[in-house]
Amino acid sequence: MELIGAGLPRTATTTQLMAMEKLGFTPCQHMRDVLGKLETGLPPWERVVAGDPDWEAIFAGHRAAVDFPAARYYRELMDFYPEAKVLLSVRSADGWVKSMRETVWACYMGPSLLAHISLARSAVDPLWRRFLELMTALMWAEGGALHGDTYDDAAFGQLMEDWNEEVKRTVPAERLLVWQPQDGWEPLCEFLDVAVPDEPLPNVNDSSAFVDGIISGSLEVINKAWAARTRATGGLHGAAVD
Repeated sequence: MELIGAGLPRTATTTQLMAMEKLGFTPCQHMRDVLGKLETGLPPWERVVAGDPDWEAIFAGHRAAVDFPAARYYRELMDFYPEAKVLLSVRSADGWVKSMRETVWACYMGPSLLAHISLARSAVDPLWRRFLELMTALMWAEGGALHGDTYDDAAFGQLMEDWNEEVKRTVPAERLLVWQPQDGWEPLCEFLDVAVPDEPLPNVNDSSAFVDGIISGSLEVINKAWAARTRATGGLHGAAVD
């Protein structure tokens, strides 16, 4: 492991993933590795939450990791991989709160379509229920990265700022790069001691894809479960079924 991403979700972590792949730091672990195959992606991280991490198994063959769930454990990982550098991706508090409200936060909180449909999926999909429980432990529950008042915009933004300041206090300066996509390739490549690519830094805004993926995936699972139900033999109050 050569790079550990410590940035919170919605701080251009997909852009970082694509940048790492372009720079040759592959494979790079990302939330997609958990979501892509919940059957195998969940158990190792459930063990981590239970206090029994197997970092070697989780990151076998990986050169980098960005986004959650890995970022939640940047302290443990920087100790386990003492030669690895740490990348803290940042953005403005206002922009981050707006992005979280439309995506990640909306899956768990408030009267949003994302929250309702995600909860409905969890009722028929045990793996999805386990995923929500895992992410709640990592983010929202006591001890999670964003435990606190997430309903007030200012308070929510301060949770992000507090996380970033803690990373800066924890990681030795020589191992840390504080970065945002607007900074471009140069500081990132200098930090990693690699050549600057002769093409623009990837610019990925996946908010719409996030929402579409959650809703479409949930509807597919819910519809499949509904189609497999035991069908009624009579209509409402015993009326005949056409």
